[in-house]
Amino acid sequence: MRDYKCETENRVKFIKELVSTAQVSGIVFGNSGGKDAALVGILCKLACDNTLGVSMPCHVSRNYESDIDDAVLFSRQYNIAHKTIDLTSTRNEITHAINSVVPLKNIDKPNIAIAPRLRMITLYTIASNENCLVAGTGNRSERYTGYFTKWGDGAFDFNPIADLTATEVLEFLRYLDAPKSIVEKPPSAGLIEDQTDEAEMGITYAALDNYLLTGNASMHDAEIINRMHEASHHKRKPPVIYQSV
Repeated sequence: MRDYKCETENRVKFIKELVSTAQVSGIVFGNSGGKDAALVGILCKLACDNTLGVSMPCHVSRNYESDIDDAVLFSRQYNIAHKTIDLTSTRNEITHAINSVVPLKNIDKPNIAIAPRLRMITLYTIASNENCLVAGTGNRSERYTGYFTKWGDGAFDFNPIADLTATEVLEFLRYLDAPKSIVEKPPSAGLIEDQTDEAEMGITYAALDNYLLTGNASMHDAEIINRMHEASHHKRKPPVIYQSV
């Protein structure tokens, strides 16, 4: 297990230096009510008092229920400013506008692509207006498997937890005494009704993280992990551009 006292100090120092170098007034992050967002929010608040968490419910019922409840609970515990911006009507307008020109095979499926990108548009608009940096909330496990949306939650100015597996994020939150409801809730992207990350991926985070940290996994789990990693290389690379000779 990592030395989370040392990890906290080093990451807070990293964030403070970024804020100072960028000459910004604060930090904004997407407060989903999940584990990764909670850890990022705590670290950013420790480094910069002017830290704002923004909850952006969009279409899915849990966004308006447990997600918001946990986002507010954790914000109050750590004295982090919190705002809520409802994106459902915007999501619906965009979906139907596209569908009227390019018929969509599944009218609900676009939420997977549209919601994360609407959220990032929202965060960057606020950041530009308030002279802030946008903090990313993705962990190492998600990045390795490509379990994030390109130009959505995969976009940010900096990410203070990108090297931590999902298991390490959980350990870190326990060290920081995060709310039990957040620590124990099943990980979910919150983009589809009744969805959980592990059910969708077909593998547990414990197995995935053990593979990342030790290289050990069952043949079944290794196949899933390697397939997801290979299929998502484009998400981890900068855009391809033509270069003249």
